[in-house]
Amino acid sequence: MRQALVVRGGWEGHQPVEATELFLPFLKDNDFSVRVEESPAVYAEASYMASVDLVVQSMTMSTIERDQVQGLIAAVSAGTGLAGWHGGICDSYRASSDYLQLVGGQFATHAAREEPGKRTGDMSDNYVDHRINLVDREHPITAGLDDFDLHTEQYWVLTDDYNDVLATTTTAVRPWGQWTRPITAPAIWTRQWGEGKVFVCTPGHRVEVLQDENVRTIVERGLLWAAR
Repeated sequence: MRQALVVRGGWEGHQPVEATELFLPFLKDNDFSVRVEESPAVYAEASYMASVDLVVQSMTMSTIERDQVQGLIAAVSAGTGLAGWHGGICDSYRASSDYLQLVGGQFATHAAREEPGKRTGDMSDNYVDHRINLVDREHPITAGLDDFDLHTEQYWVLTDDYNDVLATTTTAVRPWGQWTRPITAPAIWTRQWGEGKVFVCTPGHRVEVLQDENVRTIVERGLLWAAR
């Protein structure tokens, strides 16, 4: 059996436990033995990390020690896959530039749907209608799928040109915003790092988004694609 490591925690609003539990049966059905950790400390265990075929990273914000991030990078460079969704992978460990380079993107913001005086202060303020536009329909992760619409957080991410972008999303101009033209950002991407593969899906704010047929299909395919 291949070895999958799930590292989860951080901000509870992203439901790290419930969200990862959604995919554990899928991993087991695909012949993965799964270990779950609530801290990135496991990344510093070099002998164990060498045996891991897939890391599912689901820890929003939080912190990571230098030996831990270097252990994760070493494992991915040697062939361990790294995969995740939403803030659990691209809003993790903000203080580590090495982690950000490995993942290839960092959450910047999500646009509010209402002007400031009309916001309620809860998460739904950031739920907007938006489209995920596929730009690579031949990749194993997206093959056979079409563009699709979501009503949830729309991530504006800062990324670099080393990513292989599979889908984008465009944040509209809003009268109360500071940007004056639509901004298109990657929504789904992959990245080769040494011998390892990285997969990121920015949709996935909460369980109900991950249960969307398109999002769940993309995440499940991404987990398998990234794995050694």
